Amino acid sequence: MPVQTEKELPESARNLYLKARSAVELRNHGYAITLLQTVLKENPGFLDGRKLLRKVAILSTKGKKNFLSGMSTASLRGQSVIKKDPKAAMELAEKSLETDPTNPQINHLLKEAAKAAGFIEVAAFALETIVESNPKDSKTMHELGELYLLMNLPDQAVEIYSKIAEQNPSDLTAVKRSKDAAATASMKSGGWEQAQSYRDVMKNKEEAILIEQQGRVVRSADMIDEQLNEVYSRWEVAQTNVDLSLRMAKLWEDRFEQKQDAESLEAARSYYNHTNQLVSGSDPAVARKLGDLHLKQLDLQIKELTDWFAAGGDQHEDAATYHTELDSRILEKAELLIAEARKRVERNPTDLQLRFELGEQLVFAKHYTEAISELQKARQNPNARLRAMNLLGQCYTEKNMLDLAVKQFQDCASEIIAMDVTKKEVLYKLGLVFERMNRKEESLTCMKEIYEADYGYLDVAQRVEQSYGQ
Repeated sequence: MPVQTEKELPESARNLYLKARSAVELRNHGYAITLLQTVLKENPGFLDGRKLLRKVAILSTKGKKNFLSGMSTASLRGQSVIKKDPKAAMELAEKSLETDPTNPQINHLLKEAAKAAGFIEVAAFALETIVESNPKDSKTMHELGELYLLMNLPDQAVEIYSKIAEQNPSDLTAVKRSKDAAATASMKSGGWEQAQSYRDVMKNKEEAILIEQQGRVVRSADMIDEQLNEVYSRWEVAQTNVDLSLRMAKLWEDRFEQKQDAESLEAARSYYNHTNQLVSGSDPAVARKLGDLHLKQLDLQIKELTDWFAAGGDQHEDAATYHTELDSRILEKAELLIAEARKRVERNPTDLQLRFELGEQLVFAKHYTEAISELQKARQNPNARLRAMNLLGQCYTEKNMLDLAVKQFQDCASEIIAMDVTKKEVLYKLGLVFERMNRKEESLTCMKEIYEADYGYLDVAQRVEQSYGQ
């Protein structure tokens, strides 16, 4: 199962990851660890996030070992959990590593859980952590070398086996494997690698270059089309090959990113769906891609219809039909986002960040009554508190519960010291609610407070200056 990149994270997880990176820069290690563990809970294959978490944990503990952690029951508990839910075992391991990030016993637990879950790169990282902390642990180094070979990383295998042989020249196994890995690395660098069922031995330099390009970031639409033609000829005779199907899906997705056309997007969905069927729905990354592309397809359709209306589509005889279609697409997108948010909450009902995200989607879909319950719970999360209060005020406003809206906006504004974007938004909404309640002086006070900090914010200047008869 491939690891996730930052780009492949869901938007909510990516935002948390960016916050964690900022917290690291501010040396707020505890907050960063909490955020990163939240990200990894839903995205266990996000290797860069796991590496950052380990780095922060080491900085947080300042290299001190927690001698109790080595004696903890986490490893024993983890072994039983691995069989039932390897991802849960990975989460358990990370919790234990928070206070002793280089603990060999717990890192071995993470390795076993990651292998069982199909994240071999994470398993290798766990072993790397042990070796970096104890570079003379030849047993773990041997295990890491075997994983490198399994991952088709002969250069790294050469390095690790060479270190073993240097420390213990009588370790003939390490000496032999170092030579074998070096030979494999040489063949690989020369373009003579044969991997899986769909790669042939390179016959010429041009073909070698073409295959090498397939692993790189694609920047040119023409290059994508060339690769699509080359990979399709292989896929056509090996349509049950998961790697080839996934490669076709990714290339069509790259083509869509370049051209933003419906044809590429539909083809990408088709190949991801084919891949999903091949793996019997067992790869969450593929399932997530299908969901993401469905949303992109809806976004594309919404944009096309919106642009059509902006260009004068309202004058068309079928304008009413297209308006209905646009509303339908917008509603479908909202319901999809709500459904996905509900699933996450059902899996983790105590996660207040997920509660906020569900409440936020319900507000976007104008399901204000349902949103109130989720946002009230989300207020208990310090990271989402202000945004939850802001949305709660909006819900109360839409339900004409204006006194409750006032209290919510006032409480929210009082907790924000600086006149930032959020405070200006909250004060503006509060001013509008006061206006609806015919409390004009209080409404004007809100507008003046914004006016003093940002003259150009919405129509604040006009409102304030009109009050002076200007």
